[in-house]
Amino acid sequence: MNSSKYNGVVVPMVTPVTKNGFLDKEAVERIIKSFVKAGVSPLLMGTTGEGNSVSTIDGQAFIETAVNAAEGKITIYAGLTGNCFIEQLKQAGYYSASGADVIVATLPSYYALTPEQMENYYTKLADSIKGPLMLYNIAATTHMSIPVDVIERLSHHPNIVGLKDSERDMERMEKCIAIAQGRDDFAYFCGWAAQSARSLELGGNGIVPSTGNFVPGMFKELYDAAVTGDMETANRLQDETNEIAKIYQAGRTLGQSLTALKVMMQTRGLCTPDMLMPLTRLSEDEEKAVAEKAMTITNE
Repeated sequence: MNSSKYNGVVVPMVTPVTKNGFLDKEAVERIIKSFVKAGVSPLLMGTTGEGNSVSTIDGQAFIETAVNAAEGKITIYAGLTGNCFIEQLKQAGYYSASGADVIVATLPSYYALTPEQMENYYTKLADSIKGPLMLYNIAATTHMSIPVDVIERLSHHPNIVGLKDSERDMERMEKCIAIAQGRDDFAYFCGWAAQSARSLELGGNGIVPSTGNFVPGMFKELYDAAVTGDMETANRLQDETNEIAKIYQAGRTLGQSLTALKVMMQTRGLCTPDMLMPLTRLSEDEEKAVAEKAMTITNE
């Protein structure tokens, strides 16, 4: 692990909304305070947070509410999505002005991009925004993978501080971690939650587990164990969190799993399972089944 100031557990936070599809600010405050208590940070409006579906107005309010609730105790990461570069620059400006510490950007995904276009996009974005920028690779939703050699070159840009990689490829993970080794200017965050412990053992800086919305403390314990070399504890917690993840993920599409995750969070009074269009809630029977399983988890 290097000495980057960007490290630890960063939970890709759900976006709590009302039945009418507006941001639920009170739920945002509850979730952020649970993160502060656990010692983890949020990634707002990432994939788990339905980032592409959050309006500009609600996005800004989301950042402001989270920043106020965090009271400077944790780092606020803000997801940046979209296909219009000018609009993205405006969004990034709003988020930074509202208190976001780091902008985390996925590739624009309407057109298939060449490696040169990917590099040019991130370079121009990093040149144009005020706050630090983190690359976000998630082929499952963008249907493109940022090549490792492109990441290596981008890692030397003075305003690019890290990579959050959610691709399920062990060889790639090892290569990306190697890019960050021995550096204090570039960090690697593993978005492949099932390999959280392994990525930290290999020298990664942080982990980005969606299940952390429900059990943030378990992932903080996993992280602390791994960075102190207690891999027995880290691997045990990895197995336990993998089983918890199955409650909302098994047999569901990505979109369905997100509302199931909110069902689990509802059992702890954090938010409702309401979603932003085009995603929808599960059936009443499915929600009941997920809630019953969630309530058997008592180790948080």
